[in-house]
Amino acid sequence: MRKMLLCAGLMLALAAPVQGEEAGQGDLNPPEMSLERVLRDVGRGETSMTHCASGYFLTKSGDHSAARAVFGLCAERGWTGAMTWMSQLDDNGLGGPEDPAAAAEWNRQAAAAGDPVGLFNRGLDLLRGRGVARDPAAGRQYVDRAAAAGLGDAQRLQRAGYDWREVTPDADEARYLPQG
Repeated sequence: MRKMLLCAGLMLALAAPVQGEEAGQGDLNPPEMSLERVLRDVGRGETSMTHCASGYFLTKSGDHSAARAVFGLCAERGWTGAMTWMSQLDDNGLGGPEDPAAAAEWNRQAAAAGDPVGLFNRGLDLLRGRGVARDPAAGRQYVDRAAAAGLGDAQRLQRAGYDWREVTPDADEARYLPQG
């Protein structure tokens, strides 16, 4: 146990930034593998595959506002995986208000870029009429493209005759029923 504590203490000490002594010198040893670093970089407008993937850890830890900041910048820069995560955040009101139209727009952008998950989600939006006008024919076309790209959930939806309930948890079903 003592060895583990010493190792943990050493790792923390090595990860701590060493500050420059002169004004303006900056961080001589900045923390490179931390979410704090990711958020600082994103705040400066910097993105990378690693930064964009970190949004997943942030949202799974419950920090949806920080995840929204990371995914938002990454999505604006064209990372399609971040677009689908922005859709999920908007659709569920995580880190901001529930906004089905914004969620559908993120899915549209990811689909336009050819992302299989974006194609599938766009198809679901159109099949359900969530955030967009319901258009089952167009929805099936998007699902077909996702299935042709090898997306298993899209293939499952095809086998189910495009019944979106096949891929929707029972707990969410009410949100996808027509309002009126």
